[in-house]
Amino acid sequence: MCLNKIVLPAVLLGFSLSANAQKGQPAIFQKDSVNKLNEVIVKENRIQLPFSKQNRNIWILDKEKIKSLPARSVAELLSYVSGVDVRQRGPGGQQADISMDGGTFDETLVLINGIKVSDPQTGHNMMNLPITMDDIDHIEVLRGSASRIYGINALTGAINIVTRTPQSTGLSAGVFTGSSFKKNEATGKIFANYGLQAHGNLVLKGSSHLLSLGQEAGNGYRYNTAFNNQKVYYQGKMAVGKTDQLDVMAGYTHNNFGANGFYSAPGDKESEETVKTTLASVAYTTKITENWTMVPRISYRNNVDDYLYIKQSPDKFHNHHQTNVFDAELNNTIQTKIGTFGLGLEGRTENINSTNLGKRDRTNAGLFGEYKFEPLKRLLVNVGAYANYNSDYGWQAFPGLDLGYNFYGNWRAFANLGTGQRLPTYTDLYYKGPTNIGNDQLQPEKSKYAETGVKFNQQGFAFNVSYFFRRISNFIDWVKASQTDPWQPQNFSQVDTKGFTLSADYALKSNSPDVLSGLRLGTSYTHLEPSFKTTLESAKFSRYALESLRNQLSGTLNAEFCNLLSITLTARYNQRINYKDYTVLDSRITFKQKHYSIYADGANLFNVQYIEAGAVPMPGSWFTLGVKAGI
Repeated sequence: MCLNKIVLPAVLLGFSLSANAQKGQPAIFQKDSVNKLNEVIVKENRIQLPFSKQNRNIWILDKEKIKSLPARSVAELLSYVSGVDVRQRGPGGQQADISMDGGTFDETLVLINGIKVSDPQTGHNMMNLPITMDDIDHIEVLRGSASRIYGINALTGAINIVTRTPQSTGLSAGVFTGSSFKKNEATGKIFANYGLQAHGNLVLKGSSHLLSLGQEAGNGYRYNTAFNNQKVYYQGKMAVGKTDQLDVMAGYTHNNFGANGFYSAPGDKESEETVKTTLASVAYTTKITENWTMVPRISYRNNVDDYLYIKQSPDKFHNHHQTNVFDAELNNTIQTKIGTFGLGLEGRTENINSTNLGKRDRTNAGLFGEYKFEPLKRLLVNVGAYANYNSDYGWQAFPGLDLGYNFYGNWRAFANLGTGQRLPTYTDLYYKGPTNIGNDQLQPEKSKYAETGVKFNQQGFAFNVSYFFRRISNFIDWVKASQTDPWQPQNFSQVDTKGFTLSADYALKSNSPDVLSGLRLGTSYTHLEPSFKTTLESAKFSRYALESLRNQLSGTLNAEFCNLLSITLTARYNQRINYKDYTVLDSRITFKQKHYSIYADGANLFNVQYIEAGAVPMPGSWFTLGVKAGI
């Protein structure tokens, strides 16, 4: 009976979407347990708290929302989070820059399971990740200066992608294909893409293992934007004795794409880029005593970036960069009668061997401590500092404080103070090219941050409203005195940003046989007011300072019918200082069965023409159809 009630409306909706935007497209479904948002533990490296007790402006993309959103990359997922500015140069996160609350793409730190994946060459490579969408359990977005927690380069915030732990042995696979149904005038072929994914879970007594493979390719959406991407990822968790655990992670991704207009339009029409990233880590969690947990961890990241300015003439402006980052950490959590202490050490080496940037290396040594305590009933305080030594810039210290008070039921007032630092990248310092020249005299950016707000959390509903002020001194931007001059980075201004943000998420789940078996609504709004105090009179033109977000509004609606059909509609509005504002509507329809699902996505349903980065026009309407099956 329930099926009869939903088949006709679903068919009519499908025809409606087709009429409005052309043809239908994808979604992925897994029969996992529901993530209750308030029970999600925020996976900071030392002191961990459930989402409901956090004193920071943290937002969670949980597994249920990830499965329902019409996105096929981490970058596209993040575009639905308030304050996160995703600036893509093509669909599917092919080359995406991530910034937060009006900052630049080098000022946000990205992590996988607490492991930093930032690249000392350039923030452009930060989202070249080896994981697929199905590898993710949830994503934690921490807004505001986070150096007290994560050290350098978390100037405007941090994004921690937490992968899932398999609960049972099984196999799953998926395939999708999509198109804009527009023709490539040069070849006469229709622009299209396809993707294949396979996942294997092995759960044994005392260990779990996850292996995923991914392949995605397409002929682009305009001239010279074809791409080919492969991923492989392994994660293993092994119990050692009764209390200890060994965690192993390894991943590799190979991404080749046409880079028409990506960095220096219109001269780079024939550009091509290949980025290869290897990531590995080993961590050991041990209980020294009942109240003392120690976690030593080592990680390694290798990135190869090969850029051809003119692919038909590979010897002309051919840049080949290889970076190696080795990180060793020792994290401790100690529970006492007077509170919880988090203590640790970090050592990090970064080197590059580049045809353009030369051979460079630098080291960091970090010492950090945190203290969480409750001086009064319902008042939770976190205080700490991170002291960092850099071989090029010496010692810096980043103190921070956050506190929260439950004043009425599930209502919580919070406030936090933070500081941060962003080191210049090797590209900032040493790049040499016809239109861009590095500056080896740059100094690190520094930030001071203050925020206050109110939260409400209970099962099925989360709400957050806050106001912040951030000051960045020694702000680095690529500037020039006249149009004919090359761009060069300078510590050219002080940037003060005031911001207001509001976000809410409501979920209703029902086991009733009625038509509506689930409903989820989400909305978020961010308003930013940046001001620039220029300290360099010769900086007449600025590349990034005038690209900050001003207003951002997003909304999602997901409805499930009879536990068989899921429909998601989303809308995103972005207004930047120096770009045309735009609104994009996307949709996803999923038909779900026990061992398989079929999905259809419609991206940019009304074919809006807009730009997110540089001079790169984003695709118009794009439609995808896919299927996923598992045992």
